[in-house]
Amino acid sequence: MPHPASDAPQAPAPRHRSLNPIYARLPTTVFEVMSQLARAHGAINLGQGFPDDPGPLDVRRKAAEAVVDGWNQYPSMMGLPELRAAVAAHYAAWQGLDVDPEGEVMITSGATEALAAALFALIEPGDEVVLIQPLYDAYLPLVERAGGAPRLVRLEPPHWSITEEKLAAAFSERTKLVVFNNPQNPTGVVFPAGEMALLARFCERFDAYAVCDEVWEHVIFDERVFTPLMALPGMRERTVKIGSAGKIFGMTGWKVGFVLAAPHLMKGLAKAHQFLTFTTPPNLQAAVAYGLGKERAFFEEMRASLQRGRDHLAAGLSGLGFTVLPSAGTYFLTVDLATWSNAADDETFCRTLVEQHGVAAIPVSAFYAEDPVRNVVRLCFAKSEATLDAALERLARVPRGG
Repeated sequence: MPHPASDAPQAPAPRHRSLNPIYARLPTTVFEVMSQLARAHGAINLGQGFPDDPGPLDVRRKAAEAVVDGWNQYPSMMGLPELRAAVAAHYAAWQGLDVDPEGEVMITSGATEALAAALFALIEPGDEVVLIQPLYDAYLPLVERAGGAPRLVRLEPPHWSITEEKLAAAFSERTKLVVFNNPQNPTGVVFPAGEMALLARFCERFDAYAVCDEVWEHVIFDERVFTPLMALPGMRERTVKIGSAGKIFGMTGWKVGFVLAAPHLMKGLAKAHQFLTFTTPPNLQAAVAYGLGKERAFFEEMRASLQRGRDHLAAGLSGLGFTVLPSAGTYFLTVDLATWSNAADDETFCRTLVEQHGVAAIPVSAFYAEDPVRNVVRLCFAKSEATLDAALERLARVPRGG
C-alpha cells in the first residue's frame, strides 16, 4: 500500500511573477555605481552632488528645536501654513512672483516627489512629453510610468543650446507638456533669455504645460539674476514650478520641496501628492520656513562660496590641461575629453579615474536616454578647498590618454 504522503498533491514550485518592466529594466544608477567604486578604492568622491559641510547651523538648530518643542503629528497635506507663506514671500522677493500661499503653493517630500506628483497628475496615457537631454535620471521612468510618450531634445557641448529646429522636431499636436530643468544638471547651464522665450512660445503654440525643475535657482554665479519660466508672458497659468530646500541650504538629505502652480493645476497636483507621501516632516518644514526668511546676505555669501569652489577647481583642471566647459550654476563643472588625446569614452575614463587614480566623477553620457554625448565628464565642486586640492593632486597623475 503506497505511503499516504506519496499521493498528496505536490505544491507548485515557486515562481517569480513579473515586475513592472519600466522599473525592472532600469540599471543601478551611475551615481551609486561610482559611489560604490569610490568607497572600494578610497577615492575622493566628486561624483555625487552634495556639499561636504553639514549646512547652516541656525537652520539645523531650528529643526532640532521643532522636534523637541513642536508638533510631531501629521501636518497639513499642503504644508505648514508658515512655510507656504515663507515660500510665497521668498519668491516674491527674489523672483518677482506673486503667488497665493493658500491656493498656489504646496510642500512635498523633496523635488523628485514633486516631479512625480506633477507628471502623474498631468499626463494621460498616450500624451507626448518633451524631455531635454542630458536629463535628470528620474524624468524618463516617471513619464513612462504615467503613460506618457517621451520626445527627446538632444543638446550638445560646449554651449548646450536649445534651438527652434530642435524644438520643432519634438513638439506636436499631441504634446502635453515639457519638462524643463534650469539651471541644468549636469551641464551647469543657466539658459539665456532668448532660449527661454523660444520655449515659452512653443508651449503657447502647442497649448502645452511646462513642469519646471528649478531646484538650482539659488545656486547661480557671476551676479546672474534667475528668471523662472513661470514669469514669462503666457506661462503663468501653464507652469508648474518646483524648488528644493535641500539645494538652497546645501542639505540634500532634508527632502523638502516646493511646488508653485495656478489653482486649476494645483488641485490635480495635490491629489497626486496625497497618494505619494501625503506630507513632510513638520520640524523640517518649520526650519525651512525660518531659513527662507534669512537676510539676503546669507544667500549671496552661499553663492560666493560655491563660486570660489567652482573657480578653484576650474583653474586647477585647466592648469592640468583639461578643457573645462563654462558653469553658470549648480554644483558641477564639466570637462570635455575631446581634446584629451586618445581619451576613451567618458564612462571608461571615469571608471579608470576612480579605480587607478582615486577620484570619482560622473560620465555625462549617463544623462542621455538615447544617442549620448560620450566625451564629457561631470565633477562636483561643492567641496572644501582641501578636498578639491587633494583631488587635483591625484588628477595631475592622469596620463594624457586618460
